Amino acid sequence: MALSIGIVGLPNVGKSTMFNALTCAQNAQAANYPFCTIEPNKANVAVPDDRIDHLAKIVNPQRVMFSQVEFVDIAGLVKGASKGEGLGNKFLANIREASALVHVVRCFEDENVIHVDGTPNPKKDIDVINTELIFADLEQLEKKIERLGKLAKTGKKDPLTMAMAQALKDLLEKEQPISEYEDRDDETYIALCAEMRFITAKVVIYAANVDEDTLSEDNQLVKDLREIAQNQNAKVVKICAKLEEEMVDMSPDECAEFLEDLGVQESGLRQIIHQGFDALGLMSYFTAGEKEVRAWTVGQGWTAPQCAGVIHTDFEKGFIRAEVIGFDAYIAHQGESGAKAAGEMQTKGKDYIMQDGDVVHFLFNV
Repeated sequence: MALSIGIVGLPNVGKSTMFNALTCAQNAQAANYPFCTIEPNKANVAVPDDRIDHLAKIVNPQRVMFSQVEFVDIAGLVKGASKGEGLGNKFLANIREASALVHVVRCFEDENVIHVDGTPNPKKDIDVINTELIFADLEQLEKKIERLGKLAKTGKKDPLTMAMAQALKDLLEKEQPISEYEDRDDETYIALCAEMRFITAKVVIYAANVDEDTLSEDNQLVKDLREIAQNQNAKVVKICAKLEEEMVDMSPDECAEFLEDLGVQESGLRQIIHQGFDALGLMSYFTAGEKEVRAWTVGQGWTAPQCAGVIHTDFEKGFIRAEVIGFDAYIAHQGESGAKAAGEMQTKGKDYIMQDGDVVHFLFNV
């Protein structure tokens, strides 16, 4: 199960600098002028998980495989993007497939870094982006309604989908995102969102890009952003993209010391990935053997067969049972044999709900 996160924001808010740091590739050109990013950048990033390191120390495998998250960085959106202004609208299709969005908001003052509207203003800046995303969804939805109307004339009526499409169109025309639709458990709503990949239906995490001095204490811009996010039931992660980029070449120990000096416990980039997992209801379980220690991304509440299917569909089809050891028990007893001897290995059937951190061996037959 892959996690994909699209990065959106105005030009010159630090999107590409953050992307550089996220990917450690530093291949997304960052420059002090709008539309620096003219091609969508995509990169797979390992999901930080210290538990993998603890497992690998015990098992000593030939290789270690982390869960992966794909980040997609598109050109900065500007007012009028949905009507062809700027370059960002060309790449909106690239974030329709994303599971969640990171909306980078500039929360620092710097006369040497141009702001497209003169001065940073979280509410105004967010409104510009949200309006363009709403217009992009509205354009797509109008085309869907037109197609449904043509099908109805041929006798292929779909009244439930048409009614839902009209309801969502009404919402968008009021400049409200689709995520604000009240009955999001409605089957027709779920099906239409799955088909259309509405951008404004996605989970949003705000990344407050700040200067070094604001990492330890919020400035007024960050406080304004937190208030906006609270009203939307969204999360805010404070990040200094410039410093994160500088940390790319540091060792883990150097990074930890660097963050401690700044009064920060965890890198902003790690927080973004972890918040993405939590917001989308994802978790990891592990397989551990001499050849490989690996993290697998699954949904919270998934059964053992569903989780087995992430490895291979045959594992789910022919599922017999799962041999499960909790992560803490696995570490405490120094591996599978020790945990088994201590009675910590449990045999689970098809109804078992996998827990975050479970170390698992599946038995199947096809």
